[in-house]
Amino acid sequence: MSLYLKPFIFLYDSTLSLLLLLFNGWSLEHPAAAQMRLQAENSAAKSEWKQLQYVWLKTRTLVLLPIFKGCVVMCLVLSIIVFAESFYMNFVILIVKLFRRKPEKVYKWEAMQEDVEVGPGNYPVVLVQIPMFNEKEVFQLSIASVCSLLWPPSRLVVQVVDDSTDPAVREGVDIEIAKWQSKGINIRCERRDNRNGYKAGAMKEALTHSYIRQCDFVTVFDADFQPEPDYLIRTIPFLVHNPEVALVQARWIFVNANECLMTRMQEMSLNYHFKVEQESGSTRHAFFGFNGTAGVWRIAAIEEAGGWKSRTTVEDMDLAVRVGLHGWKFVYLNDLTVRNELPSKFKAYRFQQHRWSCGPANLFRKMTLEIILNKRVTVWKKFYVIYSFFFVRKVAVHVLTFFFYCIVVPTSVFFPEIYIPTWSTIYVPFLISIFHTMATPRSFYLVIIWILFENVMAMHRTKGTCIGLLEGGRVNEWVVTEKLGDALKSKLLSRVVQRKSYYERVNSKEVMVGIYILGCAIYGMVNGHTWLHFYLFLQATAFFVSGFGFVGT
Repeated sequence: MSLYLKPFIFLYDSTLSLLLLLFNGWSLEHPAAAQMRLQAENSAAKSEWKQLQYVWLKTRTLVLLPIFKGCVVMCLVLSIIVFAESFYMNFVILIVKLFRRKPEKVYKWEAMQEDVEVGPGNYPVVLVQIPMFNEKEVFQLSIASVCSLLWPPSRLVVQVVDDSTDPAVREGVDIEIAKWQSKGINIRCERRDNRNGYKAGAMKEALTHSYIRQCDFVTVFDADFQPEPDYLIRTIPFLVHNPEVALVQARWIFVNANECLMTRMQEMSLNYHFKVEQESGSTRHAFFGFNGTAGVWRIAAIEEAGGWKSRTTVEDMDLAVRVGLHGWKFVYLNDLTVRNELPSKFKAYRFQQHRWSCGPANLFRKMTLEIILNKRVTVWKKFYVIYSFFFVRKVAVHVLTFFFYCIVVPTSVFFPEIYIPTWSTIYVPFLISIFHTMATPRSFYLVIIWILFENVMAMHRTKGTCIGLLEGGRVNEWVVTEKLGDALKSKLLSRVVQRKSYYERVNSKEVMVGIYILGCAIYGMVNGHTWLHFYLFLQATAFFVSGFGFVGT
């Protein structure tokens, strides 16, 4: 019997040996020694893990916590600064409304009257410029509106400053100009063989022609702007009767504000800019930034300040600051409106916001010393331009909105020992939001969506601000904001707005920030941050909606 069992016993022992080799390695050491070695390795691993934990705790305590605390303190200071500026501007507007301090009461204003003997000879000669670049959908509207202005034809010169490179657009502009010339309008087109300096270069060269010498004032309307017929009648008297006034600016209104949710958000932001920022600057300091269009300039003031310059992408603001530093006054007319179009594509809006944030920051960098050394204006006005106009509105607002509400507040879930005051996360943003929505009462119910969308756009504005301050690679990038005109309302929309593939619509920056905020929200919810994760989930959703291209037309 044992003879038959020996092969099976051999097989059993061989199998056990193979299994031991498989699980314990190709080692001939004694099992007890192997067990002791494993225990020693586990002890060493635990010791290394404890060392790593110790290093992490020290790094967190000595490095990360102080850095994060410093970021929180910086954001709290910026919150106070931004709130104080917003409160001050709205207080000025309240005084204006209560005491009805309209420009017609502050400055001399008398309607222009045609002299019986000399006819319209007592009217000043006004130049109206229409700068454009491949504006195929809107150039007819702007040319028609300008040529319909109520002003003696013999005292009006219309100049189309056309930098278009599209032959079809150039031909269409020529046809439209010929049509109005046949109706007795003094309109002409000026073109260059290059695009040096972009809009500023074109405007500067357009003012060098001999027939400009007879003109006293120049009005600028971008290609999508449609002024009312009485625009010149209401603005020119301020310049005629007040020799210290260099600029009269009208307010923008928007023909496509109801096109989509994104245009509604833009309307809320721009209404606050005009009704609060521009009017308060005009009331208290007779200074504000020229908006590049819908304004009338005294040509002598432009020449005194050195004319148009193309050193930044905000040539209009550059001109306004230089003219203001020569002691000239600006007048803002809230009651005079000019229709124009908002960008309805998210990509076009992003490019526009990059230019509008990068340009002012770069101009701030280049002009700070010039403003400080200026001797023509008071110290108070220099302080206003440097601190309020540039630092708070063009730098601090963008940095605070994105860095605090989209980076610091979400990251605070990882640092529960650092307390962020409730006034900075709830009360201050609530009051600032109320100040903004008061400029557009009809959109009050959209305030939550507006806050979330503004936080998303603050990312692009902060990036543009940093590029402008540091003069990065895209500091002089100029992309003309795409406008669609009547094409939005026509059946040809599909030809104008071509559908993009899913991957072309994705905006990676928004998606990455959304993922980070979502991770913070989940961590906060798991670790008991009961109120904060609700806001973080909403903000992450806003970034994802924008990131995956579900914004705009």
